[in-house]
Amino acid sequence: MNNFNDFGLSSSILTCLESNNYETPTPIQQNSIPPLMQGKDLLGIAQTGTGKTAAFSLPIIDKIIKNKKKMKPARIRNLIVTPTRELASQIEENIKKYSKGLNLKTKTIFGGVGKRPQTQALSKGVDILIATPGRLLDLTNEGYVIYNELETFILDEADRMLEFGFINDIKKIISLLP
Repeated sequence: MNNFNDFGLSSSILTCLESNNYETPTPIQQNSIPPLMQGKDLLGIAQTGTGKTAAFSLPIIDKIIKNKKKMKPARIRNLIVTPTRELASQIEENIKKYSKGLNLKTKTIFGGVGKRPQTQALSKGVDILIATPGRLLDLTNEGYVIYNELETFILDEADRMLEFGFINDIKKIISLLP
């Protein structure tokens, strides 16, 4: 697949990609987007800067566009867990770039900042939640995150999470998923 048009992505996404000068899919995107568009599980490995975020987020955004539904309070449709707040913010920034004008509800949650803005956003329901493991578990235990409508789960930088000692948190999160 030499062009983003070949993947069957919605025209709204293609417009966003074009406006951000995305022309040719990278190898990780070529190999990841088709199976993810089919709802298959995937383990992907690629160097930093090769477009991994687009590889997993474009199919998520496409699915949201094609299956628009009103979110219930505290429910999330898609969850991306990542080891650091910097990476979480970067992922959210990219997703907003790929979905500009589509009115998706995205939220990033991580520790070291006040919970109130995070819990307020979660209380309305979120299309895409990007979270670090510790804060996600904190807010889950406090009843702000409910997983029964979860459609997609992404572990981004899973190797780094294991290096940072998040294995028990990851196991707890996975045990909560439908």
